[in-house]
Amino acid sequence: MDKLAMGGYGVYVWSCFGLTLAIVIVNEWRARHRHRIELRDIEVRIKAMEARQ
Repeated sequence: MDKLAMGGYGVYVWSCFGLTLAIVIVNEWRARHRHRIELRDIEVRIKAMEARQ
């Protein structure tokens, strides 16, 4: 348990690790979400171009 306390700075260290992990997860989720939106937009544009021909 002493190692987790990190000499009294454990709260700060672990909260920074947690915040960093949360930011990485949110970034990954947003990138994947945006990618899906872009792919749908491309599909719509391709279908619209095919309909014109």
